[in-house]
Amino acid sequence: MTTRSGDAADDAFWRRPPEPSAGTPEPAAGTPAQPPRRPEVHYPGPPASDTPPPGWRPPVHVQPPPPRPLPAQDLPGLDVAEDSARTLTYGIGLVGGAALLVVMCLLCSRLLF
Repeated sequence: MTTRSGDAADDAFWRRPPEPSAGTPEPAAGTPAQPPRRPEVHYPGPPASDTPPPGWRPPVHVQPPPPRPLPAQDLPGLDVAEDSARTLTYGIGLVGGAALLVVMCLLCSRLLF
């Protein structure tokens, strides 16, 4: 297996950390190790914004036309359409329920007789 010249630097990341030297004191066996102290970072907040100068928006040359008025709704016609739709829905439900009742009666009579 051949190694490339950049492999040594790539492998340095995966090596074990160096062993503690003899000059650093070892923590006692029963005490947990203290986490390393991080320096405090002071966040001054976002920078102050300046107010835009007057007239900063580009001029508008084309004005769109106003929207057209919607046609008037036929409220009595809508009520009639809703009533007929409700009647159709109830009719389909009654026919489906009757068909299921007939099928269940057939199945139960077959089990009993």
